Amino acid sequence: MASGTDVRARPADPANPPATPRRRWLVPALLVAGWLAGVGWRMWLARHVTLPIAHTDEDSYLNTARALAGGPGGFSSENGPLRRVGYPMLIAPAFLGDREFTDSYRLVHLINAMLNSLALPLAYLLGRRLFAPRRSTALVAAAVAATLPATAFYAQVAMIDTVMAPLVLAWLLAVHRWLSRPTPLAAVAVGTLAGAFHLLHSRGLVIVAVHVGLVLLLLVRRRATPAQVLAAVLPVLALALVNEAGIRLLGDRVYLLGNPPGGGTLRAVASGPGLLRLSAAVATQLWYLVVITFGLAGIAWAAAVREQFRPTWDAAVRWTVGVALVTSVGVAGGASVILAGITSKPLDAIYGRYVQMLAPFWLLVGVGVLLTVTGRVALRRAAVAVAVLIGGATLIAARLAYVASRGHELRYGGFGAPDLMALTGGWRQFRPFTGAAVGLAGCLLLVVALRRPRWRIAALAALVVVNIGTMAVITDRLVRPMVAATAPTPRLAELGLRPGERVYASVGVHYILRFNLSHQVTWTDVRWFRDRPPAAADVVLTRWAPGEPDDWDGARYGFVRLGGNPRQHWAAWRRG
Repeated sequence: MASGTDVRARPADPANPPATPRRRWLVPALLVAGWLAGVGWRMWLARHVTLPIAHTDEDSYLNTARALAGGPGGFSSENGPLRRVGYPMLIAPAFLGDREFTDSYRLVHLINAMLNSLALPLAYLLGRRLFAPRRSTALVAAAVAATLPATAFYAQVAMIDTVMAPLVLAWLLAVHRWLSRPTPLAAVAVGTLAGAFHLLHSRGLVIVAVHVGLVLLLLVRRRATPAQVLAAVLPVLALALVNEAGIRLLGDRVYLLGNPPGGGTLRAVASGPGLLRLSAAVATQLWYLVVITFGLAGIAWAAAVREQFRPTWDAAVRWTVGVALVTSVGVAGGASVILAGITSKPLDAIYGRYVQMLAPFWLLVGVGVLLTVTGRVALRRAAVAVAVLIGGATLIAARLAYVASRGHELRYGGFGAPDLMALTGGWRQFRPFTGAAVGLAGCLLLVVALRRPRWRIAALAALVVVNIGTMAVITDRLVRPMVAATAPTPRLAELGLRPGERVYASVGVHYILRFNLSHQVTWTDVRWFRDRPPAAADVVLTRWAPGEPDDWDGARYGFVRLGGNPRQHWAAWRRG
């Protein structure tokens, strides 16, 4: 690890002459305009989503946010050890005041869009810091990173993933700043961002572990003073206390339904077959990153690994990329261990949600590598990406065939890898070789185009178009059908439910419809019952299935049916 005095001064870049006063404001103006355009684009993508579609994660965050804003609570699918309140704190302002749920949900989308769109300026700053490309090239590369579906998709739903990609970029930008010019203020920035990961999601434990390792390494190698170490550690502890304070503030208004990780997690991986399944899951997630970045992540990894043994880059760049390497493997491994312990559901064929936050960073590094190395070196780095794509697809196909031959099925759903589904047309089945072909074609085209200065801007702009088109396909083929399948009709307000009424819901109503009906009751926490309605209930939401044995007859308990939807199998009843 090199201190700031050991880092070589970057030579003057003839492609970036000193800016005139007028040009000095051009890039900031373009970044602000790009951020505003990104907010508008994300809001437009979310225009169809008026109720949650990602159950039960969205429900948990929304119930917690409403409780933090002073409203009624509800359930959370989290468990005690992995419980986090950071994201609900961010979206809690949407629930202030007396408004309909759909209005609050739209405000959540706006908060998401504003935070998620920060990926553009952060990607520009990070790209410029790491490889100092031309400003125009850095701007378009940042636009590619900011429009990646892995970055933008989750802005449409109330999930923590919407802020994770920008946070990764901010954290690694701060890490680079600390490594290049170590000061207590830089250490505070790195520690605060690492602590923010812990406040937001359990995968932040990996980030905190990497952060602690980096701090210890700097201390051992005398590249950080005790004051800097303290400045880097205290914010993490402070934000961990903020999380605990938020949990205590909520009290029992939000009740947990999740089971704490226990011996099942250890048993799932502590065996030969378990380790093989774990390795396959980790490899699949890393392969996925290479595909959705069109080979650029593979090129970046090849360069990053070589730099750790035969350094040619600036020391701060080398170690920043090294931190990202450890983080990528750690997040993929940690997610796979946790998911392996959920024995109540089938294992996933792919679940890229946790590593998606790293895609923008590796795309930027891949672009930087292709812009700075010789043609021969670029081909060697690309060969590694090609090997990962083909080898990974072969192993994934073999895993799928093996599981199928034993009469089992791996889970494959819309939130596992929506961008991969769109790029491969694999809406109902995993297509690893198609994914490899997409990544391979993109990789070879980018190697050729980015090596030619006249083609660079056009090639990167084409990727922006591909990203926007992919998001349009995801919206049309995945999001809109989910909205249609999960939106109960009519609305409860149309049936005459009034604020102040005590509402309960039967577990006989399908859980997705039950949750989305409950969100429309903004004045109270809707609790559940099985058959006999609670004595305190004014209104109950129950199963309506004419002619079927489990059709609920409220007249037996003195209720009058207000209406509902027999095709969706639900009805609202008011006590007579």
